[in-house]
Amino acid sequence: MATISTPAYLLDQAKRRLTPSFNNFPGMGLLERRLLKTEFPQRILAEPPAGSGLKPVTGDAGLPILGHMIEMLRGGPDYLMFLYETQGPLIFGDSPVLPAVAALGPDAAQIIYSNRNKDYSQQGWVPVIGPFFRRGLMLLDFDEHMFHRRIMQEAFVRSRLVGYVEQMDKVISQVIANDWVANDARFLLYPAMKELTLDIASMVFMGHEPGTDHELVTKVNKAFTITTRAGNAIIRTGVPPFTWWRGLKARELLENYFAERVKEQRAKEGDDLLSVLCRTEDEDGNRFSDEDIVNHMIFLMMAAHDTSTSTATTMAYNLAAHPEWQERCRDESDRLGDGPVDIESLEKLESLDLVLNESIRLVTPVQWAMRRTVRDTELLGHYLPKDTNVIAYPGLNHRLPALWTDPMKFDPERFTEPRNEHKRHRYAFSPFGGGPHKCIGMVFGQLEVKTIMHRLLRRYRLELPKPGYQPRWDYAGMPIPMDGMPIVLRPL
Repeated sequence: MATISTPAYLLDQAKRRLTPSFNNFPGMGLLERRLLKTEFPQRILAEPPAGSGLKPVTGDAGLPILGHMIEMLRGGPDYLMFLYETQGPLIFGDSPVLPAVAALGPDAAQIIYSNRNKDYSQQGWVPVIGPFFRRGLMLLDFDEHMFHRRIMQEAFVRSRLVGYVEQMDKVISQVIANDWVANDARFLLYPAMKELTLDIASMVFMGHEPGTDHELVTKVNKAFTITTRAGNAIIRTGVPPFTWWRGLKARELLENYFAERVKEQRAKEGDDLLSVLCRTEDEDGNRFSDEDIVNHMIFLMMAAHDTSTSTATTMAYNLAAHPEWQERCRDESDRLGDGPVDIESLEKLESLDLVLNESIRLVTPVQWAMRRTVRDTELLGHYLPKDTNVIAYPGLNHRLPALWTDPMKFDPERFTEPRNEHKRHRYAFSPFGGGPHKCIGMVFGQLEVKTIMHRLLRRYRLELPKPGYQPRWDYAGMPIPMDGMPIVLRPL
């Protein structure tokens, strides 16, 4: 059974507490509260055309250089709720890093996600993740996006998912049984879960059998971790040793790795996602180029493992904090037993579905959706000129009291008949996005997380490290528990 090294644990905890960030600097909480009470000079995004009847979007620049990054990275959806309640659904943030309009509330989300008039492009993502995930599916627009999506969709049809679930279960069962540490409050679930989802992606996406190519897989997985965090860099320069530069070097490593793998897999009949993309074509016989596959694989690896890590970690915390729901979910898992899982059996874990939905409602993995206007347009009666960055925030909508009863309470029953609170507005609940760009791997991710939780519940009882424990979240990217999320695993 795996154990924890006390010196390694203490060093890890020291790094978490001492790594410079807006969440760690002494006095940042006091400064944050001060900033929330500060009124900055208001400015207008752009004057509406004469006679249009549209209103201008107004806002401010916040602090010099930093703008409102302190409030945003510390408060996340709490800060957005403050803006929504005090300034309304559209606020101009005149940031020197990324000037943008915050589009808050479900009505704004519906217009932006559905994009019926094609007023919004995906190029809003480019300043943040473009250099690291260029030409990934999420960064493509309109006809080109649909062309690539049609080909890629073949990799996520149900018949393919059947094989992926079998591969996932093999990795999950092995790691949870052999690598995770029981009866120890020092066990940190978040980094363990992140390593597990990377191992899953290495096998399902790239065809690496568990325990093989360890050095290569570790190197590639480390590059993914560096790349996904680089988009949050404050100093955006390709000069060493800054985070942005490290992200660019990691992207280069990933490109070289996948380029070699594509050459290998073109002639093979593997069941991993990379092999599927190498031979999949649409109804007209169109296939991806080698460069397309490299770009899509880098993006898919990022999108798959970070969101699954966040969701599974939050679910485990909620089950530990609410033992009645843990027992309810375990009862369903017990009826499945320890045999191989498949899609049909996972679909029977209905209580896990409720806990999954409630977990990603409270802590939404992808907190924002970035767009850019392709022409002058209007949004909720306000004027947006061409090339305006617009950001929708589903994480805020998931907490609005107008849509959700007692929104900060963990209450999975809100997703059941007859309550159906998630149906009070078409975009009351949109953790996977919506419209043409709705997450292509949504079902894959749900199956992965449910497989992880099923195996975890069959083997362990989940407990909090101490009564009343609540994690603090770092919102610099996808929400990350600042302390690594200690959870005690008690063998059943």
